[in-house]
Amino acid sequence: MSEFMEGLNLTVLGVTIVFMVLSILAVVLYAVGWIERRLVEREKPAPSPAPTPSPVEKEDKPVIPPRDLAVITAAILAYTAEKASQLRPLPFKRKVSDAWRLYGVQSQMEEVEDFNYEMGKW
Repeated sequence: MSEFMEGLNLTVLGVTIVFMVLSILAVVLYAVGWIERRLVEREKPAPSPAPTPSPVEKEDKPVIPPRDLAVITAAILAYTAEKASQLRPLPFKRKVSDAWRLYGVQSQMEEVEDFNYEMGKW
């Protein structure tokens, strides 16, 4: 009986030490986070009042004339059509049938079932 009590005392002592160390780590990490938040808040400058925007005249962006836009679009389409005619189909491999994979899974399941029946655990 004394061996049981000694084991129980060691278990309680070990669990207590582990939880004390975890508690100390939690408190230290919380304190580090709190200090970091305080330092970040201190670094932020006080918001200065935003200056009122002065009225700026609207600047017209250069607009592409419709005729030039049509010419550019036609050139791009002609270039892509020429490239498309030069493309060649890539060879591809057929995907292996899933029947082999399913047969493997089924045979493994049968082996496990047979093993369990033989052991009398089923």
